[in-house]
Amino acid sequence: MINSPFVRKAASVQSVMLQVLLALVPGIAAYVWFFGAGILVQIAIASAAALAGEAAMLAIRGKPKAIFLTDLSAVVTAWLIALTFPPIAPWWLTVTGTLLAVVVVKQLYGGLGQNPFNPAMAAFCLMIVAYPALMSQWPAAGQLDFKTQLDLIFGGLRQVDAITGATPLDALRTALRAAANPDSQVHGLRAAQLMDGPAFGFLGGKGSEWIALGYLVGGLWLIQRKIITWHIPFAFCGALLVTAGLLWGVRPDAFASPVFHLASGGAMLGAFFILTDPVSGATTPRGKLLFAAGAAILTYVIRAFGAYPDGIAFATLLMNILVPIIDMKTQAPVFGHKKD
Repeated sequence: MINSPFVRKAASVQSVMLQVLLALVPGIAAYVWFFGAGILVQIAIASAAALAGEAAMLAIRGKPKAIFLTDLSAVVTAWLIALTFPPIAPWWLTVTGTLLAVVVVKQLYGGLGQNPFNPAMAAFCLMIVAYPALMSQWPAAGQLDFKTQLDLIFGGLRQVDAITGATPLDALRTALRAAANPDSQVHGLRAAQLMDGPAFGFLGGKGSEWIALGYLVGGLWLIQRKIITWHIPFAFCGALLVTAGLLWGVRPDAFASPVFHLASGGAMLGAFFILTDPVSGATTPRGKLLFAAGAAILTYVIRAFGAYPDGIAFATLLMNILVPIIDMKTQAPVFGHKKD
């Protein structure tokens, strides 16, 4: 029998980042199955750009490249960028977004552990504001072969109106606006009745619900491995379900079900892999709950009432701004002292 105390060996940054990358694999596998291998090309492009940008900045700052280039933090950022960008986005868009994330949002703030904003989400927001048309070109599940995807990524071919499809969130937004128009053929139909097109599957979107399930499996594995805690994923999912459920219960004709919101867009990726960023997210247990719940409410508000179909990226950055005060107000009192 081994008696306490137990001293656990601290996990290295490289070990943690490697496990995060492994946890993304189930979601990526589902992505490839439904949408093709173009996403793997985007991941490779983003990874190469991230490592090149990191190496250049480390050389300029006089930091040891051997240590920081092998910690895999830049690769994790690159994978998240690739997974949130359209898989048929032109290569230069992925490279530009990745370099902005690594060079500006990460390295110019001091490198790993110093950036106040999530680099991947900052890159997404900058790119969708600068290039909204390119950032909204998503292929329909099973519609594009690998050669066509390569042509779209590298060849400059952008005549994609006939071969791209709306994401579930985009399709629902368009359908609801049509249902509100008295002259529309679908006027007066409820959200559930509108969700029968090719963009929708049994939970949310054709293919997207399986990708979300893959992220869920990987995220739960990270919790089991104690890489992340349960607070942020469960608070985010719970707050999103409650917020969506309240409006859906009051106006089922105008709002989608909470399960749809949980299974669509970047909800699962955000809950387990984006909001759990240990640098830009809240650090105290209560702070994590508030941080994630706030992100969920903002995500839903942007989805339901904003100009963009998904609000994960904008919600993350807005909550990043509040992290210092959240952590300050949720710190446990020092032992032997009363809380102010």
